[in-house]
Amino acid sequence: MILPGILLSLEMSAKYDVELVKRLRRRETDAMTTLYDRFGRLAYSVVLSIVRDGAVAEDLVQETFLSVWNRISGFEPERGALGPWLLAIARNRAVDHVRAAAAPANRSSREPDIREHPSLFVDMERNALNADHSRLIRAALEKLNDQQRQVIGLAYYEGLPPTGMAERTGEPLSDVKSRVRTALKLLRAELGQEVTA
Repeated sequence: MILPGILLSLEMSAKYDVELVKRLRRRETDAMTTLYDRFGRLAYSVVLSIVRDGAVAEDLVQETFLSVWNRISGFEPERGALGPWLLAIARNRAVDHVRAAAAPANRSSREPDIREHPSLFVDMERNALNADHSRLIRAALEKLNDQQRQVIGLAYYEGLPPTGMAERTGEPLSDVKSRVRTALKLLRAELGQEVTA
């Protein structure tokens, strides 16, 4: 089983998103670009899995990011990371859309009730497993030292290769590569899974 990079990136997001939240609250438009670059594809995937229509999913993702922009002052970083909060907004928008489409006034007698809409239940098992994976990943990350967590975060969350990590941290490339190898080895041992960088 491969360690889901997305879960790791969401877990690491709280650490890296503090500055982004500050920039969003200052209404810096380039902060929205950064936010979209980090979470746009993922939000689209979540929405598309529920609404099953690409054009509708694109519209709902735009609404999601507009909602984040308008509601960022109410975001509480101590209660969770920015990524999961944004994805919850995206999911809620998608579910609301499906509910509205299935409302009794708009529904013919042949359309299923929203409580029976299969797209709302497709990912229940996967979501439960993801929550368990998230807990295991968080526990495994806690066993890494700060330098190891830093390189894992730079690799998975920011997508930096070892050379980029070395530039960012000011450390020699050989030290960074060694830290990455050691961290991945520890994560493999802790999670009993194949971890890919």
